[in-house]
Amino acid sequence: MGATTHKRWGKARVLDVCEVAQHVRQVVLEPERLEAPAPPGSHIDIGVYVNGRADVRSYSVVGMGAYGSELILGVQLARQSRGGSAYMHALRRGQVVQITQPLQNFPLNYGKPGYVLAAGGIGITALVAMGKALKARGANYRFVYGARSRSLMAFVDELAAEHGNRMDLRIDDEGASLDVAELVDSVPEGGELYVCGPTPMLDAIKAAWAKAGRRPADLRFETFGSSGRFAPEAFAVRIPRLGLETLVPHDVSMLEALEACGADMMYDCRRGECGLCQVKVLGLEGVIDHRDVFLSDAQHEAGDRLQSCVSRVVSPRTGGLAGADGQQAAITIDVP
Repeated sequence: MGATTHKRWGKARVLDVCEVAQHVRQVVLEPERLEAPAPPGSHIDIGVYVNGRADVRSYSVVGMGAYGSELILGVQLARQSRGGSAYMHALRRGQVVQITQPLQNFPLNYGKPGYVLAAGGIGITALVAMGKALKARGANYRFVYGARSRSLMAFVDELAAEHGNRMDLRIDDEGASLDVAELVDSVPEGGELYVCGPTPMLDAIKAAWAKAGRRPADLRFETFGSSGRFAPEAFAVRIPRLGLETLVPHDVSMLEALEACGADMMYDCRRGECGLCQVKVLGLEGVIDHRDVFLSDAQHEAGDRLQSCVSRVVSPRTGGLAGADGQQAAITIDVP
């Protein structure tokens, strides 16, 4: 199934909320109307409230439930949450929420000679259904799941039981860290590698994939915009043409801060994937922490644009600039 991004909203009732790993809760929703089963790799948008304001967050569909009429999500409480994951963790049975029908921009391509699925941390939620589908079809696949500690790994016991020796757990504090070069080398010629995890993991895999001379189209990935090279910190943003200047707190995105101060912003995904919220960089005091997957590595390096929904700016000292003092980060931009 190809990409499906047309959003049709409706109500869903919360059937269950339970903890499935440290800081991770499983949320089971019963949509009032489900038009079609959620395909592997799909997600839903869900209406949340952040600081009393309506907003939208996206979560991968882990599975469909025993009767095929429920949607199962896995939600990690982000350490630097802007409020969406905290709202999701506070959901209770019987509560009614607004959700979209399943959306697809990370489809699984069938008919390949082999597959490797690689998840880092909560990225497992995007790959669980893919693993189930590949097993059901008798495909040649390997499932790699990495994290710092077993206690942080959602669904780990169920996945190990389901996939047996095809499941390869890479757990840092058990002395089995992910070997990126070996991971890339294990993908059969003509096969595909599907990755979901934090930005540093994805960057390392993309670099190893290119170094190995593999076909770019055979590396498929999804990321989550809360991950970056640096911990988020507050920074100033200025738009001289509009006469606007505002402070972006550590727990608010640049896009949200610009909307709040009156800038008319374009956006869609809010996950660093679509490119609609891109802004032009006119000046910089600090280092850009690119957290998107829309721009290429060369475009990140150029530093003349960024995706305001996920990317941030850190101070010169945090970014490791020579001779940096303790000044706060700031960026001057223009918007479309």
